[in-house]
Amino acid sequence: MQARPTSWLTRHPLPWLTLLALVVLGLGLGFRHPWPADEPRFALIAQEMLTTHHWLLPHRAGELYPDKPPVFMWSIALGLWVLKAFSVPGAERIAFLLPSLLGGVGTLALMTDLARRFYGPRIAWLAGLTLLSTVLFTLQAKTAQIDMWVTFFVTVGLYGLIRHILLGPDSRWWHLGFFAMGVGILTKGVGFLPLLMLPVWMIFLKTGSGHRTLTPLSLKLLGTGLLALLAPLLMWGIPMILYTSLGHAEPGLAAYRDNILFKQTGQRYADSWHHLEPWYYYLVSVLPWAWLPLTLALPWTVPNAWRRLKRRDPRQWLPLGFVILMVIFFSLSPGKRGVYMTPATAMFVLAFAPALPALLRRPRLNQLVWGLVLVPGLLIGLIGIAGLSGLPVMARLEAEHGFAPWGWWTALGLLSVLIAHLIPSRRGLVAFGLWSVMFWGLWSTWGYKVMDPARSTQALMKQVVSMTSPDTTLALPDFDESMVLQARQPVVQFGYDTPEPDQLLALVAWLDQAPETRAALMNEKALDHLECPAPVTATRVPIADRHQWWLVRAVDVAGCRADATAAPVLTAPTTLPPTGDKATPPGPPATDEADTTPN
Repeated sequence: MQARPTSWLTRHPLPWLTLLALVVLGLGLGFRHPWPADEPRFALIAQEMLTTHHWLLPHRAGELYPDKPPVFMWSIALGLWVLKAFSVPGAERIAFLLPSLLGGVGTLALMTDLARRFYGPRIAWLAGLTLLSTVLFTLQAKTAQIDMWVTFFVTVGLYGLIRHILLGPDSRWWHLGFFAMGVGILTKGVGFLPLLMLPVWMIFLKTGSGHRTLTPLSLKLLGTGLLALLAPLLMWGIPMILYTSLGHAEPGLAAYRDNILFKQTGQRYADSWHHLEPWYYYLVSVLPWAWLPLTLALPWTVPNAWRRLKRRDPRQWLPLGFVILMVIFFSLSPGKRGVYMTPATAMFVLAFAPALPALLRRPRLNQLVWGLVLVPGLLIGLIGIAGLSGLPVMARLEAEHGFAPWGWWTALGLLSVLIAHLIPSRRGLVAFGLWSVMFWGLWSTWGYKVMDPARSTQALMKQVVSMTSPDTTLALPDFDESMVLQARQPVVQFGYDTPEPDQLLALVAWLDQAPETRAALMNEKALDHLECPAPVTATRVPIADRHQWWLVRAVDVAGCRADATAAPVLTAPTTLPPTGDKATPPGPPATDEADTTPN
């Protein structure tokens, strides 16, 4: 019987899946500004690198930023520089998301290529589509956090190891994988994670299992690999250590060096000071939703995987062993965040890739996933309709969060019902794939437009410059990076780690030095920390986000002092240039600018 011919598209999944990933993950670029908490910080640091040329050490609002190495910020700055060189409109709104987009596309391409080499093009197609529809993967690829960028370097490291161990020997991929780990460490300290695959490899070699398909361990190659890992670390680490140790005038250099080398590495892992969670946090609270839809299929995939594991198939043991060891590694640390699981997502899909064709034929699984399309979508749609109808509880939620998603949610619900109607329950996995594209498409377009005014401070800072002038220097006590990023006038701050009362002491004196050209943006909490002989009269900013904001001049706080006795930590605040979009001309004052705040 003659075999049915296959198309070029079927035989070559990598270019088509890469193109699909670019479309799905890239949709919405330029539609929004950076959102707190992390995105404005990294975008601000990248912009400061371009304007101040402080490339060696990251700076945030004029101060050293010691929490992360610089590679991620370098990547945003490079993208911003290229886009501005070609005069691309909205370059700032595009550049901050480019590393996550490229990291997501690169990770998917590498995993797809491994699946093709292991199991053929059909399974590679299914594995790539599964990864693209995995919740945590797509979410992080659309978020300007470091985790997707470091995931790419971790995946390059894993790809290099696997190409040598299972498809080798291949010393070039081996060394490239180790070099990528070094770059990953400079991105976020966990770039060494691919080394967790080495114990699984050694166990296979020691027991003799898979010896015909595994490359033997070479101590010489291991040594040269570690040198390749050290190379990028030394290229940045040696200049950093020399610069911070030779007594330069900038304050805090030694503290930066010690923080980045010790506190943000070993101490952060062993004795974390925030995001404290129990050991089972990932197993119970993260992975069940983060790795959907594949986690729903585990009752059907585990038997298939168990048969392969009993045959000691290293193609499955190596990626699965890495996933298990990585979950254990992060579970042992007291500090936990769901995004820490991003680097394991691609290997989780690869480990269960052989079972994917059979899953398409599982009626109960398809029905379960079909219900996952219909029921949540229907609930979201009903909430959207309730919001459009003006129910009081919906109006309160709208006022609390600052945006009204009701039309967007109604459309999402109607489209979910339409997909469930057109695609029968026996093809629930197909319905979920289509639903995922629809969901992320609406999220990245309509959703961005709805949420951006409330989640970014662009509108707030536009209103502030219209109430003052582009030449007025604005003080931001206890500042938010998003405010500095979106400022349309020069801003000053009084030290990120300076206690708020001490900042306010410095602020009152600073306003009094040039009352005609200076103002401060303060919320109710900051005003409550001032001790004044009379009620503070300040100008209320009509636009609020999580707080009500007030413009304060020297006359408003005449005679005031902060409720603290300590001297200000910084005697001279750092002055920054405007970093937001082009300043808008001053507009008319708000009608309620004479509002009086309670002291």
